[in-house]
Amino acid sequence: MSTIPEDHVEAADPSAFNDYDRLAEGYTAENETSLLNAYYERPAMLKLAGEVAGRRILDAGCGSGPLFAALRDRGAVLTGIDASAGMLELARLRLGAEADLRVADLADPLPFPDDAFDDVIASLVLHYLQDWGPTLTEMRRVLRPGGRLLVSVEHPFAITLMHHMAGEKPSYFGIRNRIEEWTMGGQSARMSFWDRPLHAMTEAFTAAGFRIGVISEPPFAPEARELFPEELREIEPARTRFLSFLFFVLDAD
Repeated sequence: MSTIPEDHVEAADPSAFNDYDRLAEGYTAENETSLLNAYYERPAMLKLAGEVAGRRILDAGCGSGPLFAALRDRGAVLTGIDASAGMLELARLRLGAEADLRVADLADPLPFPDDAFDDVIASLVLHYLQDWGPTLTEMRRVLRPGGRLLVSVEHPFAITLMHHMAGEKPSYFGIRNRIEEWTMGGQSARMSFWDRPLHAMTEAFTAAGFRIGVISEPPFAPEARELFPEELREIEPARTRFLSFLFFVLDAD
């Protein structure tokens, strides 16, 4: 992993980063069964979503569709978008040809009319964006009044702790670009993340017209301890939480 100073904007072509087309099969396979995705982030997001039968939901950054499938099984009416055509190909294999899936980049205007959805779910996707403002404004636009935006992102405290454990001492309070090299399924890609402090997240949400209803640091799924004994070995039996992702439920008033 390498990091780039706060005041540096990566000059390379953005298409050189976050190549989920290249990683699609490997990432999907890991996402299906990993501790962080299958037994932490996804169960937490489903619990926050609650009763969704009949609700129109935009899965913004749907990837290969595991959350889409789980919400659809609970009776929601889903539309999924992702910037990666390769990930959407795998989503169609999972979800069927009738699934409403579209290639769309969250950095661009969303291809939907105003008030089109009851909920928007942004699962582990906003941290790829340097500027949250335009994206959150678009998400607010396509939500009906009283709708919800559910967000999960990398926990800013966890990211700062990771830097310090690596011997780095970045400012927690800055917005900082972080580059990682991922290898999955025998394929490698450079991944670009934009780390930001909690106050920058909450200010972006409220500036876009959202009211913060929930900030959550949820427990992992109960079965995770038995399935991942080594990963959770240092967490005492009475504890069911670790520092990983941060979750928000935001209301569109």
